[in-house]
Parts: sequence; structure tokens; C-alpha cells
Amino acid sequence: MSDLLAEALIILFEVLCGKIFCEIFGIVRNKGWINLVQLMALEISVFVAARTFSNILILKQIIVASLYVLVMLWHVKISMGKAFVLGWLYQTMMLSTDYFAYSIGKELCSLSEAVGKQYNLEKILMILLGKAILFLGIIIIRRKLGKKSVEVLCDTDWLKLLIFPIFTIVIIISMLSFFKYVETPEQIMLVFIGAFGMIGMNIVVFYLINDIVEREIQLCENKIVQLQVKNQSEMYRSISENFDKQKKKTHEYKNQIDCIGHLLKKQQYSKLEEYVKTVHGSIDKELDAIDTNNVIVNAILNTKYQEADINGIVVVLRVNDLSGVWIKDEDVVTILSNLLDNAIEACKKCDSGKRILKLKFVNEDGMIKIGVKNTFSNPIVYENGKIKSTKLIKTEEHGIGIQNIIDVIEKYGGSYIIKDDNYEFYFSIIIPA
Repeated sequence: MSDLLAEALIILFEVLCGKIFCEIFGIVRNKGWINLVQLMALEISVFVAARTFSNILILKQIIVASLYVLVMLWHVKISMGKAFVLGWLYQTMMLSTDYFAYSIGKELCSLSEAVGKQYNLEKILMILLGKAILFLGIIIIRRKLGKKSVEVLCDTDWLKLLIFPIFTIVIIISMLSFFKYVETPEQIMLVFIGAFGMIGMNIVVFYLINDIVEREIQLCENKIVQLQVKNQSEMYRSISENFDKQKKKTHEYKNQIDCIGHLLKKQQYSKLEEYVKTVHGSIDKELDAIDTNNVIVNAILNTKYQEADINGIVVVLRVNDLSGVWIKDEDVVTILSNLLDNAIEACKKCDSGKRILKLKFVNEDGMIKIGVKNTFSNPIVYENGKIKSTKLIKTEEHGIGIQNIIDVIEKYGGSYIIKDDNYEFYFSIIIPA
């Protein structure tokens, strides 16, 4: 393998690591063919700079770091200052890992061997060792500082992902220890191919897992959108049905007034009293039990209250004037519908007499305060500190519903507490103005 090809492949690996590194701190601007153009431009630029200024180390580092800064600005959405810091940080990481790898290699083998000088075996293996350590460091940083894309993989999955770069480091160190006595060009070529192959496989495995994670995220987001649409559709349908019922009742009230007038005219007071009691009772059942001066909140609370009442659930409410709620209607639907659906579903699994649901929804002290406490009978399942399910019928929707609520809370800069104690589940939310 020629020194020119080896250098080009090493720079390509550095460029790919730099791409992964900058994507931790910003959103990718464009996807598709333009990414390939960016990689090729950076590869060629760094290769030319490394060749041209190979004897002027400081100038070479300045130019290469500047190239990374420019490509970071082109590739991800970050500020100029942040790109400058990240570009130099990445360059520092490369130098540090190279020096660390050189120190390890120097302890393992001697650079004065004739074969080593002729084919640069030890030198290239040391460089590849540095790049493997660099890649491992970037993966760890991505785990600690990455955002949404890293949440899909749990700690155990990430440890499995780290096995491959760690294995690569061990293999290259072994090569430095045991392959310094190779005697033929064929043997050296085999070592080169093995070392570069291991490094390349790290990139392949990373992007393979990254693609799988992105598809999982997309599927999860699609489920969340479907759940939002379902909740909103059900609520708007409920509002529409109530409006239709009200129009029908308006017509019936006219007939009832006519009937009362007729009974008064005939002086049939006993029948009149009986009829008024009947009408009064039916009105009590049909009128909304909850009024918060917010149409959406009223529709949700009254619909869920009636559902809870049908299922023998005791509902305790604390609400006030919510006409000034600044949360968007669709987000109110997301929070309340998911909270109350989960609470009602959990209460239905409890024994009769133990079905209790408490709800607080108030606008006070410049904050929206929402709290739901409900009894439950099935154990709550946690996974990685998050609720997976409470073993309900639709466990997937339950988990997505809670995550959907959390996303809305974070959207408004709010905070929340989730806990369970003595077979009571509690979800408390505070959203500031």
C-alpha cells in the first residue's frame, strides 16, 4: 500500500470523524448528495494542506483547523463562534490522540527496524491507533452531549456499540506488539489491509446503527402525530356532538314550555309539579358539570368526567377561571386527553370503591398548574428511568402518550414530576407564563 493512498485513507477517516463530531452540536443543514460534496471538498482541501505544509507544523494545523471551521458552518446550523471553538477543539483532540497513540506505540516497538523504516508499518499503525481512539472519544461525547437521536439507545446498547472501537484499538495494539518482525511485503500488506479494514468497519457499523436509530425516531414521531390527531379528532367530535345536542334541546325546551303553559291553563297543578320535576332532573343530567370559561378545557373535562362517572370512578376536581390560558388548544388537548385517558384506564382496573381520580387545573401566580392523581392496580413498568407501561391494553399508546405530554411541557419551558406511591400514580405539571 503506497504512502499516498494510506495518507488519503487516514484523512478520510479524520474527515468522517469530524462530520460525526460537528453533528453532535448542531442540526444538519442539508441531506443527500450535498453531504458527499462537503466530504469530498474537505478531504481534498485537508489532503492538499497536509501535503503542502507538511514541514511547517503550526501553519498546517492552523489551515486544517480553519478548514474544519468552514465546513462545520456549511454542514450544520451553528454560530461562527461555536464553529470556531469546535473546529479547534476537534483539531486538539486529533493531536492529543495521535500523541497518546505514539506514546503507546513507542513503548511497544522500536522505530529503528529496517523493515519498519522501509514500509512505514509501525508509523501507520500508530496513526490508525490514534484515529481509533479519536473515534471512541467522539462516540462517548455523542452519548453524553447528543440530543434526540441518542435517546433511543439505552446504556446497554451503547456499551455494545463501544465494543467494536475498543476491539479495534486492542487489535491495532496487538499488531504493534506482534507484527514488527514481519519479513515480506505481502505480510505487511496483509497487516495494512487488516488495520484499515478494522477502522473502516467502525464507520460502517456506526452509520448502520445511526440509520436504524433515525428510522426508529421517525416511527415514534409518526405514532405521536397519529395519537395527537386521534385525541384532537375525538375532542372536536365531542364538541360538535354537544353543539348538535344543544340545538335539539333548544327545540325541545320550547315544547316543554308550551306543555307547562297548557297545564297551568288547565290548572292541573299536581301533574305540573310532577312534570317540572322530571324536566328538572333531565336538565341536571344533560348540562355540563364543569365550566372553566375555556371551551376546549370544558369539552375535555366534561367528556372525561362523564366517561369516569359511567365507569364508577369518583372524580375530585379543582379548577378555576381558565379563560386566560396561553397554551395552544392542540397542546391542551394533548396534555389533558392523555393524562385523563391513562388515569381512567388505570382506575377501571381497580376494584369497585377504589376507583378515584383527582384533577387540578388552575391558572394562578402566573403559572399553569396541572396535577392528576389516580389509583391503579397493575404494577408500573419502568425502563431507563422512564415509564414503559402500566400493563394496560394499549401499552404502546400509553408510553407514547406520556412522552407526548413531556414534549409539550418542554416546548413551553415547563417542569413535571412523575411518581407512584401506595398504588397511587401522580403526574404534576407547572408551565410558566
